[in-house]
Amino acid sequence: MLDPVTGQNAPVMPKVVAALPEAARAQSRVEFRLSMLEMVTPVCADLAGLDRELTGLRRAAADAAAEAGALLVPVGATPVAEPVREPADDPRFRAITRHYGPIAQDAAVCGCHVHVGVPDRETAVRVCTAMRPWLPVVQALTANSPFYAGADTGHASWRSLQLTRWPALGPIPAFASGADYDRTIATLVASGAMLDESMILWYARPSATYPTVEVRVADVCATPADTVLLAALIRGLVATILDNPEPPPPIADHILEAAHWNAAHTAMEGTLLDPRTGEARPAWDLVRDLVTLVTPALDRLGDSEYVRAGLDRIRSEGTGAARQRRLLADEGSIPAAMAAFAVPA
Repeated sequence: MLDPVTGQNAPVMPKVVAALPEAARAQSRVEFRLSMLEMVTPVCADLAGLDRELTGLRRAAADAAAEAGALLVPVGATPVAEPVREPADDPRFRAITRHYGPIAQDAAVCGCHVHVGVPDRETAVRVCTAMRPWLPVVQALTANSPFYAGADTGHASWRSLQLTRWPALGPIPAFASGADYDRTIATLVASGAMLDESMILWYARPSATYPTVEVRVADVCATPADTVLLAALIRGLVATILDNPEPPPPIADHILEAAHWNAAHTAMEGTLLDPRTGEARPAWDLVRDLVTLVTPALDRLGDSEYVRAGLDRIRSEGTGAARQRRLLADEGSIPAAMAAFAVPA
């Protein structure tokens, strides 16, 4: 939530939650910072249903934010400033702040997490490992945080770069099994790098709460349509991996880290690193490779037409980051650009 005049983060989350209709309030969650609102859809089986849920939640939240004197703006990082950085009143948030110190005082960032159901934890670990080469492409398509501290950072996803200060964040390591994953988590918790399993912040992970694979690489998306496209690509990728038991070729972690940095920096405006070959390639060529890979699953799920239309739209309109930069050029200031980018109330 942003102040409509200054563009600064507005710490009005309790007022916004209180003003939500009961059904939307049941689908909202207290987030780490008072300027943030997290909303979750129920389990959705089709893209049309997901779009309805997302659109309804955003409209309700935008109306509630307006009642609290704020704008609801779908951006991945703090565009101007965040004067109030105390965590929300929650024992866990206070424990995180004590443990991680200044890292936990960084300005707020907002991501989009997609959960896809899988049969068991062993399968979840296998799927997360196999997704590794493709998540930089997904990250590039969903980049939506070019501004920070009142300026264009020169990066398409500042959120991604800011978050690298946290431990256990980045590409998930290539695990051999569920037992290998569990041993690693236990070691990381024992080291103090994280308080518990929920502090595993890799770009894909077996959910600690649900029987799902959780993909966390994307900035919060600019529109429900962008979010649905993200979910369709992730579901198609998970379904493709479930159909193919062959392990992926090994890729060094430092190569994947470079691919993710590249994706956060340029998004779709140039080349991306192909982790499979180590070569820089036109970004849309890698998107084509991803679509070719998941097309049989998309066809089976009935999602192919939606995905192709969504990708055509992003190729024409640009990522969320590109749209924000155009608004800055048109409006002349970041606060004005953010007001134009806000969800209509």
